[in-house]
Amino acid sequence: MLSSIRNNWFSNVRGDLLAGIVVALALIPEAIAFSIIAGVDPKVGLYASFCIAVVIAFVGGRPGMISAATGAMALLMVTLVKEHGLEYLLAATLLTGVLQIVAGYLKLGALMRFVSRSVVTGFVNALAILIFMAQLPELTNVIWHVYAMTAAGLAIIYLFPLVPVVGKILPSPLVCIISLTAVAMVLGLDIRTVGDMGELPDTLPMFLWPDVPLNLETLMIILPYSLGLAVVGLLESMMTATIVDDLTDTTSDRNRECKGQGVANIGAGLLGGMAGCAMIGQSIINIKSGGRTRLSSLAAGVFLLVMVLVLDQWLVQIPMAALVAVMIMVSIGTFSWGSIKNLKEHPLSTNIVMVVTVIVVVATHNLAFGVLAGVLLAALFFANKVGHYMLITSEFDEESDTRTYNVVGQVFFSSSEKFIESFDFKEAVDNVVIDLSRAHFWDITAVAALDKAVVKFRREGADVEVIGLNEASATIVDRFGVHDKPDAVERLMAH
Repeated sequence: MLSSIRNNWFSNVRGDLLAGIVVALALIPEAIAFSIIAGVDPKVGLYASFCIAVVIAFVGGRPGMISAATGAMALLMVTLVKEHGLEYLLAATLLTGVLQIVAGYLKLGALMRFVSRSVVTGFVNALAILIFMAQLPELTNVIWHVYAMTAAGLAIIYLFPLVPVVGKILPSPLVCIISLTAVAMVLGLDIRTVGDMGELPDTLPMFLWPDVPLNLETLMIILPYSLGLAVVGLLESMMTATIVDDLTDTTSDRNRECKGQGVANIGAGLLGGMAGCAMIGQSIINIKSGGRTRLSSLAAGVFLLVMVLVLDQWLVQIPMAALVAVMIMVSIGTFSWGSIKNLKEHPLSTNIVMVVTVIVVVATHNLAFGVLAGVLLAALFFANKVGHYMLITSEFDEESDTRTYNVVGQVFFSSSEKFIESFDFKEAVDNVVIDLSRAHFWDITAVAALDKAVVKFRREGADVEVIGLNEASATIVDRFGVHDKPDAVERLMAH
């Protein structure tokens, strides 16, 4: 027990606390920006980020992963806030949490095994592009000082780690933010700062129960939004967990993470915050800044609240150029540059899945649509490929006038047409044997194909015998097949 607590919380204290400060600084402008996207007061996003980061540190299934208010979730809230107001958003946030907890108990986190590596790569690359695109408004129609500050920030981020001793102790993104803030204040530069993003709250979050009528009408209003938020939140969290797993060479408990996200969102809703989920950008900042355990997430949430309430006079001075530099570093670090080189080496189907995932995510700004498109494409390519791995050979025994067909491979909707085309129904033989001892029937399309083949042979006057069905295939054929029924022809025509 004590060993587990030490490993999960206190095995990397200095790295986690420093990473927590960097993440908290990067969370503030993003939380404000996402609040503005959703059409709510900045404090809604800030309170949500604080609450979710703190709660997930205790109940989440992936140590070192940062969860807070996110852009993907904010985009789904816009219509609800516009048409029904903040109270309904808080109610939807609570319902989102409940749905995510249910998903955790149903072990839906295991569905991540259906997401192929090419979809994950496409998701990562799309996210990198979206993170970079989100910085462009801060770099357009601005004075040259902004470009100079951003370039200086990137130089500090990439060169500071090369400095002996100190470069290994302090996270370079933190040094970048502090240095550029000091330069901007000393020189009195007239550039955009965190203070220009919106007013920071000056009180602690308070317990709030949404002021909405508890009836079926309210449920019908918030349920579609809550379902969307729950799905997108879990999808982004599971994908982020996969990436953090790869970065840290460790494993995560996905079902616990599902439930943890739900508990965190319920907490956020009760404290006047909006729904959130795992943030790939902030999680990568955390890992690259040295954060590894649950303490880093807790530190990020606590430092966020302390900074907003106590250090607000300093926070508002941070130039947006410094945070843009940090986020550009994140986008560069997030993008899978090896995937470009792999375009020449990987199969065409893998490349198409990856590219389509990127295009759909970037075009819709909805990670769920992109991942869904990628998973569907990957499934179609897989079904097509497996469908080709079916072979039917035959031999003829003149003495008994019997043609024996040997079926090898998987028979399902993709290969059923090939299955039927492999038989010669016009051959004049007395007996036909279909040997399925090395085949497997997966669905009713395959069963229908077998029915069709048997009935066609019988129409031509041959006696047909089906042999070798394994137990699973025999079960589905017995249940749905009609070729061995007295009225086989009529029933097949009815289909």
